[in-house]
Amino acid sequence: MLRPAIIPLLFILLLPMSAAAQVLNNCSFSVTNVNFGNVDTLTGGDADTTGDVDITCSSTLGATFRICLNLNAGTGGSTSGVRHMLGPGNARLDYSFFQDAARATPWGSRTQSALGTPVFLQLSVPALGSVSTTRTIYARVAGNQQGVAPGVYTSTFPGAHVELNWRTTSSASCGGLTQNPTNSNFTVQANVTPNCNVTAQDINFGNHGVLDAAVDATGAIAVNCTSGTTYNVGLNNGLNGDGPTQRRMMLGGQAITYGLYQDAARSQPWGNTIGSNTASGTGADATQNLTVYGRVPSQSTPPPGTYTDTVVVTVTY
Repeated sequence: MLRPAIIPLLFILLLPMSAAAQVLNNCSFSVTNVNFGNVDTLTGGDADTTGDVDITCSSTLGATFRICLNLNAGTGGSTSGVRHMLGPGNARLDYSFFQDAARATPWGSRTQSALGTPVFLQLSVPALGSVSTTRTIYARVAGNQQGVAPGVYTSTFPGAHVELNWRTTSSASCGGLTQNPTNSNFTVQANVTPNCNVTAQDINFGNHGVLDAAVDATGAIAVNCTSGTTYNVGLNNGLNGDGPTQRRMMLGGQAITYGLYQDAARSQPWGNTIGSNTASGTGADATQNLTVYGRVPSQSTPPPGTYTDTVVVTVTY
């Protein structure tokens, strides 16, 4: 007699746990370039711009990611907590990164705390999902960097200069958050434009009777140009003049002739023709003061009164 028998078969496929764990959670990020555009270092005002850090995290089972964003000094380096961009001849242009629009909280890194603190954030991701977020870099070039020469200034952030760390275990700050280092890169750039500022002081020849002798007086012109910028300072002939030594102060139809000069001897007339009778110079780290030497030569005395003229100062650079 035959007795049929059933033999149960069992085959269990086991997925290696190490392979599964590697794909459960992940974060990636990128950083846009930070471009200040044209920067005027003479105005005394700050130049502000922004960049973006774009972050995407994904999870198979769902997780809350604790993320730390570290920004180091960049290739331009830093001094006393201030970053530098490098330009012509390795000249430095100072700038800073901040975490807030008010530019009150500096953005630094875990390893370079003098630059500020890193940014900490949390991102909750559902199972089999991904979530993206953007964090803004608020950047500033401080004003009053008058010694910076014109040109293009840059600093790059390759490799470890910009790092994101993350983990899914509990963390309330960036302290000790060093897991899963991920790097990106970006560039900071600014173009310092040549510029000059000028102010002028009035010239007052005072009160006089008969003009039977020369009357001298002086004024001043203050010129402030970006470092290394060559410039020429010209004076026009005034409202009624025929040349640098034939300017006229007027009262109605009456005139007093006078001249303006570059030297105390009144031998170098000051006009408006570059290469001929203008004053020249090169921008330095401070305001440069030029003396204007005025002279009313002896002449027929017009009727009493106050005689005036207006001369335009032009700086060409």
